[in-house]
Amino acid sequence: MDVEQQFERYAVNAGWEVADRYLAAVETTARLLEQHPQLGPRGGFAHRRLRDWRLFVVFRPFNKHVLFYELAGDNVVLRRAMHGHRNLPKRLLEPPGNN
Repeated sequence: MDVEQQFERYAVNAGWEVADRYLAAVETTARLLEQHPQLGPRGGFAHRRLRDWRLFVVFRPFNKHVLFYELAGDNVVLRRAMHGHRNLPKRLLEPPGNN
């Protein structure tokens, strides 16, 4: 998954402390979304597979990263996590690890 790959990048390039802080920020953001699943707006993507995906920015200091998720009944299903400056409609359709 994207979170694991980004964690590894931070560990290699910035050190374990930064990688751990990234993971903690993602987990805190995901817990908030579990409590308030409607909090993130729909992404507005045209592709039918992405149409219902919602997005929410990861907590600081990693707020350039975005979590993409959808609702499945009462469950929040995290689909992708990536830097917000990507070509998102294209990148979201690619498997994790290709971006």
